[in-house]
Amino acid sequence: MDDLHRRRIDTVRRHMALENTHDWDGVLATFAHPRYELYGSGAVFDGDEQVRRYFTLSRIPFPEQHNEIIALAACQDSETVLVEFWLAGTHLGPLTLMGRKIEPTGRNFRVRMAASFEFAPGSDRIVCERPYYDQAAVLKALDLL
Repeated sequence: MDDLHRRRIDTVRRHMALENTHDWDGVLATFAHPRYELYGSGAVFDGDEQVRRYFTLSRIPFPEQHNEIIALAACQDSETVLVEFWLAGTHLGPLTLMGRKIEPTGRNFRVRMAASFEFAPGSDRIVCERPYYDQAAVLKALDLL
């Protein structure tokens, strides 16, 4: 593995650790341009303001949401790093689902997910994170489905 791929893996590790501590300025500093494309809900958050909004909205129902990395791999022939991880949290705030507000249940969830991180060519800065997940998995884990 060459130096660029090692730096990209380090960037993803740092990015995910900063998400766990809610250091949003630090997370945004890992991007060349902040962008999340959520494969599950179909939502796209593009640019600093929208990505900060995503951070705020996603932490209202799950303020201590965190990830635990299982595996990381840099694709040698692309600008991508792949990560598999556990996403965990506790339903401690109101959750809005299809226009319906669900009051906090205090229940925990832990679901297995994957994400791809696309990098600017020749760079160790992210241009897009794409988490892949089954949106219903969290709801099932919270016994809401």
